[in-house]
Amino acid sequence: MKFIHCADLHLEAAFSAHLTREQGRERRQELLAAFKQMVDIAAEEKVRAILICGDLFDSNYVTKTALHLIDDLILNHPDIDFLYLKGNHDPQDFLQSFDGSIPENLKLFSDTWSSYTYDDVVISGAELSSDNKDRIFGDLVLTQTAVNIVMLHGQLSSAKAKDKTEVIPLREMKNRYIDYLALGHLHDYQSGRLDTRGTWCYSGCLQGRGFDECGEKGFVLLEVEDKQVTSTFVELPGRRCVEVEVDVSDTMTSPEILHRIEDAIRQISDSALVSIVLTGEQSVDAEKNLQYLQEQISGCFYYCRIKDKTHLKISYDQYRLDKSLKGEFVRLMEQAKVKDEDRDMIIRMGLKALAGEEPFA
Repeated sequence: MKFIHCADLHLEAAFSAHLTREQGRERRQELLAAFKQMVDIAAEEKVRAILICGDLFDSNYVTKTALHLIDDLILNHPDIDFLYLKGNHDPQDFLQSFDGSIPENLKLFSDTWSSYTYDDVVISGAELSSDNKDRIFGDLVLTQTAVNIVMLHGQLSSAKAKDKTEVIPLREMKNRYIDYLALGHLHDYQSGRLDTRGTWCYSGCLQGRGFDECGEKGFVLLEVEDKQVTSTFVELPGRRCVEVEVDVSDTMTSPEILHRIEDAIRQISDSALVSIVLTGEQSVDAEKNLQYLQEQISGCFYYCRIKDKTHLKISYDQYRLDKSLKGEFVRLMEQAKVKDEDRDMIIRMGLKALAGEEPFA
């Protein structure tokens, strides 16, 4: 018997930070298409149920188009159960789109444990809240002879959590006859041992939405056979977010930097969203025009940005006896109580200004 574990789809995300309005609209459509593609794969693989471990949507605002698409996919796949456990982003009124008639194959959870049985497989889940966070884990009761899959949305206690409501204490999930702990909330695929019997797993999101969601994205295909759960990460094709570091140490001109950037991005698909991070040490006298560099590569990808994280290769000794205005400026900055990266930026702009150049170029 097969199942799919997915989470953090964040359908209807705004995409307003960097993209144009048209690109944002297109990316929202791509998220919906990714969900449909996953359901199509589930049908081909004869998956019995899709486990949605929270944050199907991104906010309370969901367009009717998105709601109708989700409704249509659920209604037109009656052989697949959709087990929907809400996360911290999900709206509360999603079910209104069904006009009060919830499809039999849409299975829901609440702030107490609910379970759904598929032959010898039992899938249990609960939605975490400030009211139940102190007792919900102790209330979980599972049968040793069953194959137990548990769904939760939150962060394992070994990770940092802003909201303590979202914390899942790993120690309380151990030795409870769990074979597979299906988790949502973290957007990268990761897994590990829960105890001698089971494993825990974050499926990650279906599509990356920003540069904190780089790398392969997709879902987890579960296969239960002879009371054993086998999990396989399945990557979904689609637009990727890529961050690449480019060491520009010892370059002296913008064309030199551009050559290094071009070498680093040569193998990246033109459909990707790309963040280029310049690193290394450069001479104080090096010329680096970020606007020029951005213009040269802006048409190479769906979206591209350049971030400058280089440091100045500067010997303060050579300025200590320099009686010029430049020497006085550098000596003052050496003593200034500022962060190293801020000092580098101020020195670079100051020396440009003293040389009669545009400091922000």
